[in-house]
Amino acid sequence: MTKTYIILLVLSFFVIESFAQQISKEEMLFLTQKWTGERFEDGRPKVSDDILRRMKEVTHDEAWAVMKNEGYRYQYADGWGLTINPDSVLVGRALTATFMPGRPDIHDAIDERGKKEGKRGQNSWPVDLLQLGDVYVVDQFGIHNGGPTIGDNVGNAIYAKSGNGIVYDGAIRDIVGLKEIGSFTSYVSSYHPSHHNQPGDLNTMLIGINKPTRIHQVTVMAGDVVLGRDGGVSFIPAHLAEKVVVTSEVVRLRDMFGHERLREGKYTAGQIDTRWSDEIEKDFSQWLNDHIDELPIAREQIQEILKKRTW
Repeated sequence: MTKTYIILLVLSFFVIESFAQQISKEEMLFLTQKWTGERFEDGRPKVSDDILRRMKEVTHDEAWAVMKNEGYRYQYADGWGLTINPDSVLVGRALTATFMPGRPDIHDAIDERGKKEGKRGQNSWPVDLLQLGDVYVVDQFGIHNGGPTIGDNVGNAIYAKSGNGIVYDGAIRDIVGLKEIGSFTSYVSSYHPSHHNQPGDLNTMLIGINKPTRIHQVTVMAGDVVLGRDGGVSFIPAHLAEKVVVTSEVVRLRDMFGHERLREGKYTAGQIDTRWSDEIEKDFSQWLNDHIDELPIAREQIQEILKKRTW
């Protein structure tokens, strides 16, 4: 083994491990191997901006059906105690953080490593890694009194970096200030005016960044697409995001066609509300062709749908 190779190996290890508590790139690639598209430098899946834009029209019902059929049955979390901007839709790529109840020896070891890298305040470490289009997803183990690691200062930093809000299984503080951030659409467990790790009360510590984490009954992986709307949050694995979007678009088009034909009296409810006959499928394909520039789905997407049909 040459001296140059050894130096490069050491430097590579340093780059991978240079941010305290962050998952290694090697482990990220291993856990997200079903994703074959673009990635961030640290290996996190980077679902395209186009898919994120189209995802804003997807409903939880549509996303759930696709994921269930693929074997992902526990990707939806509801029961949020507080939602900021409840009438807006939250979409983005998950950047995850996992906190656990504080324990002095472990907390201090983690903190010392962070200080050697020039960092202070463990609650800010994941925020420093956010990219535009991310959603900060945090397992704060539901802690309420003495739990908040996010107030209006950290909230503004999150929004400045990501342009998005948060999904946070714990309490937040400074609720008035957070609501003043225009598009900070967020799902959190509760509000409390206190803050974490008050003097003499070490109650939280950062265990992992971008490692698999738990939000309610969902296992969330960094790079998952977060879809927050209508009181709940779906976490869509990166490799299923495009399938979810395309399926949603097809469902919307089929609904539009079916409703139009029902109003015209061409078909009965029984014919539309069951598996379509070959005749109706052919009629649907022709309808797509005839209305391709009038429909709420981009022409390119409709052409792709038609290309894959056998009619």
